[in-house]
Order: sequence, then structure tokens, then C-alpha cells
Amino acid sequence: MDRNRSLLLRAGLFTAILLGAITAGYYLLKPSDTLPIFHPSQLDKRLVDHSVRNVEGEHRISDFHLIDQFGGNFSMADVGDRIIVTDFFFTTCATICPKMTVQMERVQEAYKDEPRLLLLSHSVTPEMDSVPVLAAYAELHNADPQRWRFLTGDRKQIYDLARKSYFAAMDEGDGGPDDFVHTENFVLVDPQRRIRGFYDGTSAQDVDRLIADIGKLLNEAP
Repeated sequence: MDRNRSLLLRAGLFTAILLGAITAGYYLLKPSDTLPIFHPSQLDKRLVDHSVRNVEGEHRISDFHLIDQFGGNFSMADVGDRIIVTDFFFTTCATICPKMTVQMERVQEAYKDEPRLLLLSHSVTPEMDSVPVLAAYAELHNADPQRWRFLTGDRKQIYDLARKSYFAAMDEGDGGPDDFVHTENFVLVDPQRRIRGFYDGTSAQDVDRLIADIGKLLNEAP
């Protein structure tokens, strides 16, 4: 009788240990719902402008003063405490930009009723992408003016945003007339202006990941 009780106790203990190990393994291996916060030191150096590679402290997107597709001034004050998905494009692009815009339409559709998300598309040829041009492009791609803004304005400021704030472009330059940014990157930014993800805007699969990650950020919000 004592021997049977001992065997039962051992079996119970073994089962408890096994279940504990399985539970611990599940929580260790399951995907995290918390997105990383990216700092310049963690990124490919080719993405990070020399001037900010060694800057200490938490990286945040710089303020800007640009013009939207309605001809109005637009800055971080207009973004408020919304999550941002941003890209850099130009309306006459015949290669990656049309694919990116289609994918951005998918992001807009996925969160069409979510006021806490804002899409920002910056023109890298602002000298050609005037307000009327951007307005026509936005209408062509069914952009909701409350959810998706197309920005033009000072060329150097836009290029500095791409290279020194969003780290969206690998090529170096000074934002002058002979400089050119051409990147497929979508960048996800939280309400604290911190970078939380990078995505290939020409890839439906990667944009699926972005759509899922936006949901995680929305769940982080108070």
C-alpha cells in the first residue's frame, strides 16, 4: 500500500513538473505582443545619418513644417498623439511607388474606423508634387483626409526626415538638387514619436505584418 502511494506521489510530481515545463516553454517561445523600440545604434549604419549615429538617449521623430494635399500647414502638432505609418514617394514614380501606395491603401482600409492612426506620405520631389498634384493623387488612391496626408514642401527638410528621423533610406546625400531618396520602407511610429517597426512597402506579406503590429501598438495605448 505504501509502495503504491509512493508511486502515485512520484507520478503526480512528475506530471506537475512536466506541465510546469510545458507552460514555461509556451510563454518563452510564443511571439511577444510588445514591439521593440528602435534606436540608431541598433540599426544598419547605412540607414543612419552620420550626424545622429552617436546621439545618446531615446530617439524620437523630429518636428517638421510641411504642406498637405489641401494646401494647409502640417506639423507634429497636427499629428497629435496618433500612431504614424510613414513613407517617402513621388507621384511620377513608375517602379516601387505605385506598389507602395496600393499597400498603404490596404493599411488605410484595415483601420478605416480608427482615429488613433495617421498615414503620412512625403513627396521626395516636392518641386514637382505641388498641392494640386498631391490632391489629385490622393483622390486617385481613395485617401481619407482624416487618415492619410500627402506632404510636400521644403526638400531638405523632407530628406532630413527620411535620413535623420525615420531612418528610411540607405543612400547618403545633402537634400540638394542632385540628391534623391528612393526607398520602399514603411516606418511605424508610436504616439511618443519612437520608431517601432520597419516594413517593405512593396510586399503584401510584410504589410500584413505591419497591419498586425499596428494592432499591438493600439493595444499599448492607454
